[in-house]
This record gives sequence, C-alpha cells and structure tokens, in this order.
Amino acid sequence: MREVRVELGEKSYSIYIGYGLEGELRSFVQTASFSKKAMVVTDTNVGPLYGAKIQTILREAGLEAAVVTVPAGESSKSLAVAEDLYTKAIELGLDRKSPIFALGGGVVGDLAGFIAATYMRGVPFVQLPTSLLAQVDSSVGGKVAVNHKLGKNLIGAFYQPKAVFMDLELMKTLPKREIYTGLGEIIKYGIIYDREFFAFLEQNQQVVLDLEPEAATHMIARSCEIKAAVVSQDEQEAGLRRILNFGHTMAHAIEKETGYTRYNHGEAVAIGIVGAADISCQLGLIAPADFQRVVQLTENLHLPTKAEGCTVDAMYGDIFHDKKTVAGKVNWVLMDSVGSVVCRNDVPADVVKKAMSARIIQ
Repeated sequence: MREVRVELGEKSYSIYIGYGLEGELRSFVQTASFSKKAMVVTDTNVGPLYGAKIQTILREAGLEAAVVTVPAGESSKSLAVAEDLYTKAIELGLDRKSPIFALGGGVVGDLAGFIAATYMRGVPFVQLPTSLLAQVDSSVGGKVAVNHKLGKNLIGAFYQPKAVFMDLELMKTLPKREIYTGLGEIIKYGIIYDREFFAFLEQNQQVVLDLEPEAATHMIARSCEIKAAVVSQDEQEAGLRRILNFGHTMAHAIEKETGYTRYNHGEAVAIGIVGAADISCQLGLIAPADFQRVVQLTENLHLPTKAEGCTVDAMYGDIFHDKKTVAGKVNWVLMDSVGSVVCRNDVPADVVKKAMSARIIQ
C-alpha cells in the first residue's frame, strides 16, 4: 500500500492506494469521531457491484450506513438530484457528524462531495473512487460541484475529504474504455509537472494499458503526489493550481457541444491536451517535436485526439463561459516544455480557432 498526504494544515488528509483496503477503511472509521448514521452515495453501475460490500465493512466498523443510488452518468450532477439526496439525508436522520461516502466515479464524487459540503453547512466526507479517472483526478483536491445547463461545475465549493481510499481491486471490473479515459488525466500530470513521469508512460505503454499492479500503483500514486503537491500550495486556485486545468478549457467546450454524452471526461481532456499543445506550438513555446510526442502518446494509449459533433464557432463561444475566464479573457494553461507549463491570457483568437479546427472531425 502507498500513502500520499495532502498537507492542508487542519484539513490535511491521507490518500491510501493499494489492493484490498478493507482493513484500512475499517480502522479509519473506528478511530474517526463520526456519528453512527451514515450515507453511501453510489450509482447504478457501481452500486450493484460494491454497495453491499462497503455497507458490510462500514457496519463492522460501527456505522449504520444507508446506500443511496443515483442514475449513472453526468446528468446526475444536477441540483434536482442533489435535492433528492438532501431529502434522503434528512429522512435518515443524518446529523453534523454523520459521514457521507462517495462510492463511484467522478460524477458520484463531485455530487456526494457537494452534498457533504452543504448539508448542515458541512458534514464529514470520505472518497471511495472506483474509476481510474476519479482516482487520479476528481477524488483528490477537494473540488465538489454540480452542473448547470449553461456550463459544467458552475455550482460548487472547495471541500476536502477526511480521507480517500483507492482500492485497486475495484478496478478489475472496469471496461477498457474507462481505463483509457483515466489515462487522459494521467498524461496531463507528466506534461504539467514531471517529464520523467511522461517518459515512464512513453516507455511502459503496454503495462500501463494492462493496469499491471506495479505500474498501476506507481502511476496512480505519482499522479496523486503531483496533484497533492499542487493543491497543498494553492487549495483554492489562486495561482499555481490553475496548471491542473491544462487541456480542460477546450475539453469542457467539447463536452458541452456533445451533450456530455459522446465523450467521457478523460477523452475530452485528451483532445483538449492536444489542442493546448497545438496552441503552445503555434506560439513558439514548444518545438514541433514535443507537440508530436504529446499526440503520439495520446494516440498510443487509445485516446481520441479529435472530436465529432462540434463546430469551431460554438466551441470558441463556450470557452468564455468557462470558470477560468476572467473579465472576458481566457486563462490558457500552455506548455513551455514537457514537464512545465505557463498561464497566458493573451492568446490570439485566430490561434485558438486554428487549434480547435485541427481537433474537429469535419
């Protein structure tokens, strides 16, 4: 097992990464000062596989945990579904020390975290991410949110979990597409922070794709270490944390234009990463060879580099509704090498549109 600490003063917590973490979860709950009643939020994909197992572990640890299931998919990240969960929490008699557990992928984590942050002005929150994407991205860092019809994650908060348990046994039931979508965010960490990690992915593509235990543990732990290092320095995205948004400006536009259904988040991020690398290359920040390394690794890890169902004009309009846009200026995270990025808000429209055009299947 690997343990990664997220250092945030009184809000510090541990991420536990390994195979078979039932004992660690049980011990954590037994030593936490939780109330006896708890709620496990899961979805229609994960709940039937692991809901009863987690409920049993929590019962053995002394919790009376109700499993509440929401429909799988991005549409559950809504205020309507959130209201249903608030109602359930009230009916269950949850109090201010009652923990809420998120058992599932990123949608479940974001939604359950939003409930935990706002129910009774904040109750304990524990992440149990079951997808590779959630393990390396949304479960770490304390961003919780629901979507609005005009944009993704526009209603949310910064709210840190008490702990994150990444039991890699739970990934054995993941479809191949879900593995690939997680790799989109993993590539990002190498680009923004660690050129050696990027090289590791280039040199170990098959064991990475197969989630061979040693490779899987390393790449998940390293991704979490990088995110933890960034979040520890900038919890609420005042500066450095913006680098975690590399690839996301274009990705969010792609997701919006395709109704949040055609592409998984990591797939959209992969396309956005290539788009951001393209802009970086056009501006002379990186050499064409580095741009090609990004394209090649993305393709080799079975991720898309172009999107269907989008237009340049619509995508360009969408980026001005992005949370990272301030005073009408889009804050782009761009490469200045493999392993390092810079933030720029002066990218010309023609450069952006050219990169977008290259990412669209006409």
